[in-house]
Amino acid sequence: MDSDSPGRRGRLHGFSINRLIPNILTLAALCSGLTAIRFALQGEMRLAVIAIIVAAIFDALDGRVARRLGVTSRFGAELDSLSDFLCFGVTPALVLYLASLKDGGALGWVVTLMFPICSALRLARFNTALVSDTPPPAWTGSYFTGVPAPAGALLALIPLMVSFEIEAAWPRHALVVGAVLVIVGGLMVSRIPTYSFKKGRVPRHLVLPSLLGAALVMGVLASAPWIAGSLIGLVYVSLIPFSWIAYRRQAAQDRQAATSGEVVPLRSVDSGPPPA
Repeated sequence: MDSDSPGRRGRLHGFSINRLIPNILTLAALCSGLTAIRFALQGEMRLAVIAIIVAAIFDALDGRVARRLGVTSRFGAELDSLSDFLCFGVTPALVLYLASLKDGGALGWVVTLMFPICSALRLARFNTALVSDTPPPAWTGSYFTGVPAPAGALLALIPLMVSFEIEAAWPRHALVVGAVLVIVGGLMVSRIPTYSFKKGRVPRHLVLPSLLGAALVMGVLASAPWIAGSLIGLVYVSLIPFSWIAYRRQAAQDRQAATSGEVVPLRSVDSGPPPA
């Protein structure tokens, strides 16, 4: 019998395309972050900020696509962490240094160094939590510990985005940019719980108002993107006290349930890691 007949041919080995899609999205985010550095070196600060926003969009997609396709992996989680460190730790700091903090001398460089260090510490803590022996309660999946790296990068860029819309020089002043960078870096490494909107649900009676609100936000973003982006960041910051209160309330209910002997559901470890 011919050894090349269909019945004797072995199956094709290797990874399916579906398994590669999330990693491709992560690499796209990494390329966008590196491109932002190139734009900043050329003095194209608007394009640099846009490239960081594009990286944030790809970063938001890769984990969700992996979970939808059921192809989460430790390799993908590590690649995503490395990409996050560069795109949302190193890149925003360098962009802000070239745009403003270089005028602050040695102190400006110290502040610039602080932000990627905070990002690295946050990601290291996140990766450590992934291999914890005791999974946290299921409801903690609705919260991040501290401000996530992509949100932190966009918050740090608010002074630069404001400077694109107004003629005043104060948004790019080294003191303003440095203060914002220090505050955001502190929020990233803090233990403050912040809302994670990936598991949010919209009640049926609020679907239409939510769509109308989204259309309004898109319209504002189209007409005044930098001011609208800054306002979205400020709204996000204003929600942090409410997330802290909600987290403490839920934690108190868990302690009460444990005292009364009720079972508290734990978060599944098979659903894949959430965004960092």
